[in-house]
Amino acid sequence: MNIVPLHIAGAFIVEGKPNSDHRGSFERFYCEKALAEVIGENHIVQINHSRTQSVGAVRGLHFQHAPYAEMKMVRCTRGRVWDVLVDLRAGSHTFLKWHAEELNPDKVLMMVIPEGCAHGFQTLEADSELLYLHTNFYTPQAEAGLRYDDPQLKIDWPLKATDLSERDKEHPLLTINFAGLEI
Repeated sequence: MNIVPLHIAGAFIVEGKPNSDHRGSFERFYCEKALAEVIGENHIVQINHSRTQSVGAVRGLHFQHAPYAEMKMVRCTRGRVWDVLVDLRAGSHTFLKWHAEELNPDKVLMMVIPEGCAHGFQTLEADSELLYLHTNFYTPQAEAGLRYDDPQLKIDWPLKATDLSERDKEHPLLTINFAGLEI
């Protein structure tokens, strides 16, 4: 695995190194030892899978408040997505900055989203699937989100946003008083 730090502290791209031959390929998806510099003292406690049918669909931007904040490691196992993280951490030098990567099975990339960052994605291909590794359990009372089209974030989504959930449509816009998340 090759670990590439991003401009947002604690965020990484993990490049897989598949072993391929005439039969196909084999790749280590996750190794706590190899990812020690990324995961620190955290442990993976939950693995989730999502499938999104339509092109242009946006899911997110989601996060959990402390003490249930979570690191996520996200990988596309089918299709193509534009994966986005937004730094919401109070005092961060990249506060309200975002980073995006196209994820697909052929690129063999995994996006690491640190605690205190929101996450979302847009499907670029029908029937796209993501696998999420989480360092904290899903806690409904701690969940929150931001609008994908918040004018303060200025996220440059590659396609017109379609097929949003009612919950995602109702996420609040950031106010000028938003000072960030304490993690």
